[in-house]
Amino acid sequence: MSNPKHVHVVGGGLAGSEAAWQIAARGVPVVLHEMRPERGTDAHHTEGLAELVCSNSFRSDDYDYNAVGLLHEEMRRMNSLIISCADANKVPAGSALAVDREGFSDDVTARLSAHPLVTLKRGEIDGLPPEDWDSVILATGPLTSPALAEAIRSLTGEDQLAFFDAIAPIIYKDSIDLSKAWFQSRYDKGDGADYINCALSTSQYETFIDDLLNGEKTDFKEWEGNTPYFEGCLPIEVMASRGRQTLCFGPLKPVGLTNPNTPDTRNHAVIQLRQDNALGTLYNMVGFQTKLTYGEQKRIFKTIPGLENAEFARLGGLHRNTFINSPKLLDDTLRLKSMPRLRFAGQITGCEGYVESAAVGLMTGLFTAAERLDTPISSPPATTAIGAILSHITGGAMAETFQPMNVNFGLFPPLDTDHLPKKQRPRGRDRKKNLSERALNDIQNWINSL
Repeated sequence: MSNPKHVHVVGGGLAGSEAAWQIAARGVPVVLHEMRPERGTDAHHTEGLAELVCSNSFRSDDYDYNAVGLLHEEMRRMNSLIISCADANKVPAGSALAVDREGFSDDVTARLSAHPLVTLKRGEIDGLPPEDWDSVILATGPLTSPALAEAIRSLTGEDQLAFFDAIAPIIYKDSIDLSKAWFQSRYDKGDGADYINCALSTSQYETFIDDLLNGEKTDFKEWEGNTPYFEGCLPIEVMASRGRQTLCFGPLKPVGLTNPNTPDTRNHAVIQLRQDNALGTLYNMVGFQTKLTYGEQKRIFKTIPGLENAEFARLGGLHRNTFINSPKLLDDTLRLKSMPRLRFAGQITGCEGYVESAAVGLMTGLFTAAERLDTPISSPPATTAIGAILSHITGGAMAETFQPMNVNFGLFPPLDTDHLPKKQRPRGRDRKKNLSERALNDIQNWINSL
C-alpha cells in the first residue's frame, strides 16, 4: 500500500514509544501523543518519553533461566527500541539489566524525535479519540488521565480496576558511610560488587520492623480507599506487617553476602542499594517501595547502619495504576471488541513490569502496522515469552479474577515430555533451560516467517 494513513498512539511511555517505533519502522507514519508537560502526573518528573518512575531495573538479563531475561532476548531479536536503548544506557547491576534512567529516556526521546515518520505532539487526549482517527493505540499506562479513563470505562461498561504501585527512595552515593556499608553482589554475581549493602543485627532488625509498622503513613484519598496493592510491588511496611521475619526472606535476605567489616558476625538482614545512574552518583533502595510519609522515611531509613547521614535525591511514594479487563474486552490482536479502531498496549492491558509493557507495545505496533499495510500477521507462538504474555492478557487469564501479571514460566505451555520416564523429565533449572531453548527457537522461526 502506498502512502498509508497515520496511526495515532496515545501515551509516550515505554509501550507507546515501542509501538510508535515498530509502526514507523515498517513505513507507516505515526503521531505519538504525550500529555506531559502540559499535564503532569503524580509520579513523573520530566517531559521525556519512556520515563522510568519506579525503578531503573529491567530485572534479570539471564535468558537461559529467567523468563524476563528471555523476554529481553526475544525483543532484541525483534529490534526493540526499548531494549536497544536499555542496552546503550546500562549501569552495573549484577545479572540484572539496569539503566541510567535519564540517559535511557533521553535516548528514546531522541531516536523517536529523529525518525522522519514519527510526529510527536504534546497535549492531553481528554476523551475518546476523534472518530476520524481510524487506527489508534491507547498506551496511556498506569497513570491514564482521569478524563480518558472515564471515557474508556463508559465505553467498555466495565468498572475501573486499579491498584497502588509504590516507589522506592534514591540516595546520593557520597552520603553513604562505606566504613559500615560494603560493595558486593549476592553470591558475587555480575562484577561481584554491583550493590552497596547495609547489614542489620538481630536487635537492629527488630527495632527497624517496629519503626516500619508504627511509622506514620500517607493518607488515602476517599476514592483510593479500597484499591488493592500489586503483590509484586508491595510497600515494605505492608510486607513487614505480614510477619516480623517476612523481609528476611524477601528484599532483606542476608544469604550470599558477607560483611567484610565484621566477617565473623552473622547478618540477620541486609539492605541492598543498586546503582541508579551511569555516573554512579545515585543508588536506589532495593525493595523499599513505601507509603511512609517523607519525614518518617528520613527518620527510619537513617537508622540503617551506613545510612545515618544519607541524603535523598528522591523519597518514596505511591501512585495509582489503572488497567482494563483485557481477557474480556480485547481480541487476540489487542483490539477493543466493541470498537476495533482502538487497540490497547502496555500496563493498561494488565501486564506488569517495564519490559512486559514494552513487549505488548511492540506487538500492538506490529499488529497495527500490518493492518494498515493489509499484510496480516500471526501472533507469536505461546511457547515464547512475548507470546505467553499476549496469550495471557487476551484470553489465557480468567476474566473474573484478572490481575496484573509479570512474565513467568508458569504462563508457558508445558514441555512435551510425556514420552519420557518421570525420572528423566527435566525439573527446576533444567526445565527452565529447556523452556528457554524452545522459546528462542520458536521466536526465531516466527521472525523468519514475517
